[in-house]
Amino acid sequence: MSVLFVNSILQNPSLCDGYGYRTVLFLQGCDIRCKGCQNQSSWEMEKGSKWDSHELALEIRKRALNKKLTISGGEPLMQKDVLIDLLEELKDFDLCLYTGHSKEEVPANIISYLKYLKTGPFIEKLKTSTQAFVGSKNQVFETLKK
Repeated sequence: MSVLFVNSILQNPSLCDGYGYRTVLFLQGCDIRCKGCQNQSSWEMEKGSKWDSHELALEIRKRALNKKLTISGGEPLMQKDVLIDLLEELKDFDLCLYTGHSKEEVPANIISYLKYLKTGPFIEKLKTSTQAFVGSKNQVFETLKK
């Protein structure tokens, strides 16, 4: 059984976490811990609920009827070995990943499933509300597949 630690699944889909009306999955655990983080409750891995990747995929399919999902955190790459199982289960979805790491640190097998990718740590002194889909000006949101 492959287990993911989950902080939450956003009850009301978002227009702020990638293109379109998106369901957002917040994974638990963070190794970056940015000053000014909006989701500090996701930092400690053991505080998350455990989900089998298959069961989580079924739950996401119930909630994300339009098949648009953004995976955020915490830091999703802390669970990259199990995340790949979830991505495989949802490969027919429009998938977006938010990570505080650089694009070079995102494994190619994860990138292959993604339509969008947001990279870079949140830097409080560079905070912005005028650039779409990022929290600070150093972050990059990019389309990987048309």
